Amino acid sequence: MEKTLASRLGGAARVARTRLNLTQADVAERIGIASEVYGRLERGHMLPSIQTFRRLCVVLSISADEALGLKPSQDVKWAAEPPSDYGESAELRRLLRRAKQLDRGSIRILSVLASQFKPRG
Repeated sequence: MEKTLASRLGGAARVARTRLNLTQADVAERIGIASEVYGRLERGHMLPSIQTFRRLCVVLSISADEALGLKPSQDVKWAAEPPSDYGESAELRRLLRRAKQLDRGSIRILSVLASQFKPRG
């Protein structure tokens, strides 16, 4: 593995992730890898597979050229629009990730608890 390439890719991923206001866990979940693995990728300690690299580019809305540092940032024509939940806060996305792991009974309890809070506004 070429260390410079891994560092360049990790830096581009970090910049794009923070621009979209995503956490490492958010990106890892969307591309289908463990948070720890994504953290190593972002720190430049590893290179992703081709399939993971493509998903990374789509999720972060960057071109492969930009991710690899081949040319300046340009509009990404092939990348899908980011999902609408990108506008949610990191705390809400974290809560939703945790809630998805709960069993039915725990979800009912969480729902009852949440109904006791007053909505904002």
